[in-house]
Amino acid sequence: MIFFTIATLVPVFLLLLGSAFGGWAVMAALAYITVFIWLLDRLVHRGVVQMAEGAEFPGGDGLLVALAFLHVPLMGGAVWAVGASGLGPWEKLGLVVGHGLFFGQVGHPCAHELIHRRARWKRALGRMVYVLILMGHHASSHLRVHHIHVGLTGDPASAPRGMGFWRYAWRAWAGSFRAGWRAETALRARGSGGGVHPYAVHIGGAFAVMAAAFALAGPDGVLALWAMAAYAQVQVLLSDYVQHYGLRRTLSADGRAEPVGARHSWNAPHFGSSAMMLNAPRHSDHHMNPLRPYPALRLDGDMPVLPYSVPVMAVVALYPRLWRRIMDPRLDTLSNH
Repeated sequence: MIFFTIATLVPVFLLLLGSAFGGWAVMAALAYITVFIWLLDRLVHRGVVQMAEGAEFPGGDGLLVALAFLHVPLMGGAVWAVGASGLGPWEKLGLVVGHGLFFGQVGHPCAHELIHRRARWKRALGRMVYVLILMGHHASSHLRVHHIHVGLTGDPASAPRGMGFWRYAWRAWAGSFRAGWRAETALRARGSGGGVHPYAVHIGGAFAVMAAAFALAGPDGVLALWAMAAYAQVQVLLSDYVQHYGLRRTLSADGRAEPVGARHSWNAPHFGSSAMMLNAPRHSDHHMNPLRPYPALRLDGDMPVLPYSVPVMAVVALYPRLWRRIMDPRLDTLSNH
């Protein structure tokens, strides 16, 4: 747990300092999330360590809860710093980029873990994190759509071979919004869901966050919120794109899909980014065992492995031709085995 704790809390400290004082702390936060984590991935080869089956991690959920609550001062401080403080334009731009990266690469895995927990209040915390980046619907679409239809045409978040990221991004965002809405509504029609429709929370919460941003820093605060939320949402979309590109589940003669297996997600064993992203790059095991806590997620030889870490591959995905040049031959290799 010490690796997860350090890797996720150091950028929180640096970003809070950056919002308060600007200057070196802004640059340090950016350098940590990008260059430092990349160097760890290159230099440290402990990301493939496997924990004992059934090992308990009492601090695992504690870190998730702490990170979720820290998102409130992080977002509030960033909205004020970018929208109303006397920081310079380059410092403000650095804060937008740094917070967008953090919310997408640390906040998203944190919220993702929480929405898979059995305790209702933990699931609510995960939804809160997604609402803060104006993407509350992801909490519904991920659970009700993605985990059920991953690797099939019914999942907007599973990119088929040949689809570039920019074409995928709008399809995935809008498609997941609609699919999540339909799934939640159908669940309630069957009498399996009670209380307020989750989309009332997702949409109402987004307007509440925007109202809070306006109260903190006026119209510039709302613009700052939109910029950080948009950048964070791109990180979320890149995560799904990178980890499922081209991997499809086959259908039997009667139309039934094969069970989700190790070969339906891309994985990355890199130490630094895995620690910062709460083992999200061990993605196959998560889909096969959604309730397994993140410190216990495993890797094995049957799981497709990305050539570089998830953050690096996310950058590559921004250039569709380069992405296909790297990934399509790997899909061919997988299909021949």
